[in-house]
Amino acid sequence: MRALLVGWFSFLHGEATAGDVLSMQAVEACLTSAGIAHDVAWSPVMCPSGGLRLDDALPGGYTHLVFVCGPVHGPAVRELHERFARCRRVAVGVSVVDPDDPSMTGFHDVLPRDALDGAARPDLSAGPVTRAVPVVGVLLAHAQPEYGDRQRHRDVTGFVSSWLGGLECAPLPLDSRLDPRDWRLSSTPAQFESVLRRLDAVVTTRLHGLVLALKNGVPALAVDPVAGGGKVTAQAAAWGWPATVPAEGLHRRTLDRHLAWCLSDTGRGAARGAGGPARESVDALMRALLPLLR
Repeated sequence: MRALLVGWFSFLHGEATAGDVLSMQAVEACLTSAGIAHDVAWSPVMCPSGGLRLDDALPGGYTHLVFVCGPVHGPAVRELHERFARCRRVAVGVSVVDPDDPSMTGFHDVLPRDALDGAARPDLSAGPVTRAVPVVGVLLAHAQPEYGDRQRHRDVTGFVSSWLGGLECAPLPLDSRLDPRDWRLSSTPAQFESVLRRLDAVVTTRLHGLVLALKNGVPALAVDPVAGGGKVTAQAAAWGWPATVPAEGLHRRTLDRHLAWCLSDTGRGAARGAGGPARESVDALMRALLPLLR
C-alpha cells in the first residue's frame, strides 16, 4: 500500500496557508505512525527541495489518494478523480459544500470537518504542535532624498529582505506611520510601542525603529541605508548600541551574527538596560532647551 497525500494547496501555484500545511502534517504523522508508505504532493512554489510536485505524481505508483483540507468542490478536485481513477480516494478534514457535486461523490470515503447537516469537528490543523521561533519586527525605510547620492535604500532593502526570507523566525512587517483611518496602522504611539514590547527583536533601517525598540527594551539589529553613515549610525552611537551594520558592510554572516547576539541573553540584557541612560540624556536636553525660551 502506498498513499499520495494531496492538499488544497497542491493545486495552487502560489502560497499555502499555515492551516493547510498543518493539516497535511497531521495526516502525515498518522500514516508514518501506522507504517503506511506515502508521498506528499506540492504546488510548484511550495514544493520543498527534493519534494514531489502534484504534476509529477504518477497515478500508477499509488493504491490510495488522500485529499486533505479545503473544500470538496470545483474542477481541480474533479480532475483528481479522473487522473487517479484506479486509486481508492479518501477525503479527510474537508468542507462539504454540495454533497451531490461530482467532486464530492467521486470519493470512496469522506471524513469531513463540516457538512451541510450541521455536523462539525475541529480542523486537522489543531493536531500538530509546532516549536516556538523568535518573532522579529521589521521596519524598513523608503528613499530619503536628503541624502542624495549616498542613498543605498533600494540595495539595502533588497539584501535585508532576501536575508530575512531565509531565517527561521516569524517576521512581522511593521510601519511606524500613524493613521486612525487605517486599521492596519497604529493610531497612537502607545499602540505602536505596545506591539514592539511583544517582539523578541527588531530588524530595521529606520532611526525610530532602532530608538523605539531600545526604549522598550527590545534588541534591534540596525542597518544604515546611507553610504558613509547617516542618522541610524549616529543614533546607534548615541545609544552605544553595537548591533549596527553600515550599508557597505552587508554580509549574511554579519547579519546572522548580530541577530544571534540580539536574541541572546546578553543582547536582551543590553537592550533592557539601554533605556535609562537615554531618558537621562533626553531630560538633560530638555533642561538645556528651557533657558533658550525664557
